[in-house]
Amino acid sequence: MLGGAGAAKEFPSRGEGRWGLRLHSVSMFFRRKKKEAPGEAPRHGEAPGSPTTPAPAPHAPLESGGGPGSATTQFLTGEAGKDRRTVQVLLETIARVSRSRDLESLFAYVVDSSIRIAGAERGLLILRGPDDELEVRTGRDRDGNTIPTDVRFSTSVARKVLEEGQPVRATVHSESEALELGKSVYDLKLRAVMCVPLSLSEEEKGAPRGVLYVDSRAASRNFTQADLALFAALAQQISIAMDNARLHLDSIEKVRLEQSLELASAIQRDLMPAVPTDLSTWDVHGWYRPADEAAGDFYDFVRTRDGRLAIVVGDATGHGIGPALITATTQGSLRSLLRVIADPGEVVTLVNQDLTERVEDGRFLTLFLAVLGEDGTLHGINAGHALPFVWRAATGDVETIGRGGPALGMVSDEVYVAHEPMHLDPGDVLVIYTDGISEARDPDRPEELFGEDGIRRALAAAAAEEEGAEGILKCIVGEALRMSAGAREDDMTIVVARRKAEG
Repeated sequence: MLGGAGAAKEFPSRGEGRWGLRLHSVSMFFRRKKKEAPGEAPRHGEAPGSPTTPAPAPHAPLESGGGPGSATTQFLTGEAGKDRRTVQVLLETIARVSRSRDLESLFAYVVDSSIRIAGAERGLLILRGPDDELEVRTGRDRDGNTIPTDVRFSTSVARKVLEEGQPVRATVHSESEALELGKSVYDLKLRAVMCVPLSLSEEEKGAPRGVLYVDSRAASRNFTQADLALFAALAQQISIAMDNARLHLDSIEKVRLEQSLELASAIQRDLMPAVPTDLSTWDVHGWYRPADEAAGDFYDFVRTRDGRLAIVVGDATGHGIGPALITATTQGSLRSLLRVIADPGEVVTLVNQDLTERVEDGRFLTLFLAVLGEDGTLHGINAGHALPFVWRAATGDVETIGRGGPALGMVSDEVYVAHEPMHLDPGDVLVIYTDGISEARDPDRPEELFGEDGIRRALAAAAAEEEGAEGILKCIVGEALRMSAGAREDDMTIVVARRKAEG
């Protein structure tokens, strides 16, 4: 049984109770009750002016709690029955906070408990609004009825608590004291008001987020320091409940976001094309690796209207869901247009016009489009993309394909034109990549990049060994990942096409 000064010893230590980690929030309230010295606050149930406490000073109805500790350590009175009921209310509140996800019903329960414990006529949970106005979130009367949110209350007391962050109890003995507290106190004929702040979480800084408030018009009712202490404890549980609810919502949103990203990643993987294996002239292979769940890079193989093979590699600014949406839109448009329009320049021009109308300022997509003919011809269009490489089997030289127009989504009226056609002889290799490959960096020497030189070396070494497209691609990617120790700061995409030997 709980009771007397030894009651606190019967509770588990911090973190051991069936209410888990939140039980420690009430441990500070259970302290052995000393005999009160003159000048200390009255005991629970005693009125100001009793033999053991001084009477309130005239014309000073507003009394601050004096600091966080003073309002949170004195609600055990030494009277077993009263203390047992007090502790039961507080522990029931803690239990509800630990398991409840319904803030509205929890707020109503705590306000009802505050009214019952304090013997008040009504209670309000008041939150600070976006423009610093006071908004009644929950209002209840002593019969458990809901009070309209436009109810009048002592805004001066509530604002004092919000500004100073200290609990307050006020007792009105005259009309002048009522007017001193505020016109609403005088008009409502309030005799006692008590208000405590809702504390912020450890991560938050600034003024309290709101207050817990009770008042009464009964002439015989005086809120005591013990009432204020328990009231502050209940307010702390509301603060914990609000933090728990926010963390719970954050957790739900995090799970939803993770699921959305996983879905986006799966959809993007499905959009990546199968490597065509039925080509008589070309051996091709493609690979990509996103930095996040969804990539801003993409590649594609598309059969054009006249039967040629179009290879596309694109790179939207950034990585994640936003760029992935841009790449998906671009990929879909290119696949459709390449099948009905023979001129690749016209295709890229139309895609650029569409993207410029859709994407936000500051977002764009670089692109290289190569159209390969059965006779080894290559028509290329570069829209702000990294320069592709061509390795020549006859000489071992590595060439680049020159620049073209700006990235897509930047200039709405840009007209894109294909470069002068190149001819690839049997054994020649085309490599198109995104900057995630060239900007792979050594983690021990971050200024050292794999770079264009790294791609050239890996390409020349693998191509000279008469590797196929897949083998050349694996060699380049392997060298880039080896340099970066497997780290990926950006999306990485590469496509290799090698003209097959004749016969």
